[in-house]
Amino acid sequence: MTMASRKPSRKHSRVGPQDTSTRPTHTTSAGELDVDALLDDRATRIIVCCGSGGVGKTTTSAALALRAAERGRKVVVLTIDPARRLAQSMGIEELDNTPRPVTDVGHEAGGSLSAMMLDMKRTFDEVVESQATPEKAQQILANPFYIALSSSFAGTQEYMAMEKLGQIHADAERTGTYDLVVVDTPPSRSALDFLDAPERLSSFLDGRFIRLMLAPARGPAKLMTAGFGLVTGALAKVLGTQVLRDLQTFVTALDTVFGGFRQRAQKTYALLQAPGTAFIVVAAPEPDALREAAYFVERLSEDDMPLAGLLVNRASTAPRGDLNADEAMAAVERLRRSGAAGDTTGSSTTAGLLRLHADQQRMVEREARLRERFAAAHPQVPTTTVPALAGDVHDLDGLRRVGELLAETA
Repeated sequence: MTMASRKPSRKHSRVGPQDTSTRPTHTTSAGELDVDALLDDRATRIIVCCGSGGVGKTTTSAALALRAAERGRKVVVLTIDPARRLAQSMGIEELDNTPRPVTDVGHEAGGSLSAMMLDMKRTFDEVVESQATPEKAQQILANPFYIALSSSFAGTQEYMAMEKLGQIHADAERTGTYDLVVVDTPPSRSALDFLDAPERLSSFLDGRFIRLMLAPARGPAKLMTAGFGLVTGALAKVLGTQVLRDLQTFVTALDTVFGGFRQRAQKTYALLQAPGTAFIVVAAPEPDALREAAYFVERLSEDDMPLAGLLVNRASTAPRGDLNADEAMAAVERLRRSGAAGDTTGSSTTAGLLRLHADQQRMVEREARLRERFAAAHPQVPTTTVPALAGDVHDLDGLRRVGELLAETA
């Protein structure tokens, strides 16, 4: 069954209990995600961090990889466009499609860490070069339609992230260089794009228009009917003769490697379903992000993919003191009244601090309600919550701190 013919359900019904008889669990007695148990489990070979954009997936991926390496794993982390300071902190200013060793990693436990950044076009080029003869590969790589497809076609980045994952895993299995691959998925508009990309790309390449362009190359002369000639004539008027010729050349050349694309997509998709893979859904404590996380949890269940748990990132921390929001605002009102009576000394500053305290307390309570709502809808999903840091993470010490917070349980 090809990826194009595979049609996963889109009902997104509420997830029921998953069969975990062949998959290790990494939860505490309270149903919280035990990150260290996940990282230490040698049966876990791939960790995929997924979720909507802007929730901290790249930093989370890097922190997980660093913590795993310093706990004895041989790790490679595949990042998607990391912040420049984060890349520099890992010693990988020249980050590219080749894993680069990260120095300054604690090797006492015998682990190691390498990092790389997805080069979408280079990965696509590598697929073509591996599936075609040198002459045919050069013909494809130089074609303007291929250049556009490999650089900007919707879903290409997601597809190539899966392709690169398959390459890394195959190399690791063959050479033993790595025993854990951590993947940072692309910052898609929808968290579902990562899983849909192979089907979307395969459907495009197997579409009616592409088959029409392939008709002269695949079929006998009788296929070159007057009707086909009218179609190509009309396209030539719209696109221009040279553009149409480039398109036909591209489609004909790509057809020789299309089977390889399908097979590799199927193989990587099966790898994502294997017991050695663990998905961590990353979300922010916001309605939209948790809604995306719920969709992803449901989709993973529908596609029988192993979900390790949910990580709620950048959670607000409760302010110090026992004063709740209502009590703080009541104190503000008393200060306002005393100010009206002429006692204004220090009241303005104190009132401002009390309002900040109340706002922070209400934010914490709001986020807690959102997490409780998610837990009620998905009680089988282990969860861990990571508090927001005061600033951006831009060095290995910052990543270590994030790793410690990831591993903490309530």
